[in-house]
Amino acid sequence: MIHEVRGDILLSHAQVIVHAVAPHDHFDQGLALSLRQQWPALVKDFRHFCHTGQPKSGEAWVWSGAMSKRVVSLLTNEAPKNSESRPGRARTEYVDRALRELRHLLESGRFANVALPRIATGAGGLDWQVVEPLIKHHLGELELPVYVYTHYEKGRQANEPGLSIRGGTQKK
Repeated sequence: MIHEVRGDILLSHAQVIVHAVAPHDHFDQGLALSLRQQWPALVKDFRHFCHTGQPKSGEAWVWSGAMSKRVVSLLTNEAPKNSESRPGRARTEYVDRALRELRHLLESGRFANVALPRIATGAGGLDWQVVEPLIKHHLGELELPVYVYTHYEKGRQANEPGLSIRGGTQKK
């Protein structure tokens, strides 16, 4: 079941946080940058994964961090041409494939709930009207709660039905 929420995804009580990046991404903007600041080991492990696995756009990668938090990186953007260049834009077919892979991960029963932003719409450059139906198609019928952060509010915990205090709480 999909729940649209507003708040700071880094304060989510969900077991899994999902975000969108490119293969060999620098994690230097948007949610990726915030994740890099929160969990520096995530970026180190992602770089190792990219150098050893040669991932392709449209795939997903799971990172297990501290306190049982998981981060799933959906590879929705074109890879940078070289180590100095910026990643390319997201493409709808990559988002579709990555969400399909995410759905399979979530159907495995390893996770109880998941939070994701409006993936591929920031640095990825896609329109939310294109991405939202893909999320509903791939994740809408899952039996676990899916919290889609449609509005970012720094420092505010979202009201995640079944996980958080009604109305959320303010970070002090």
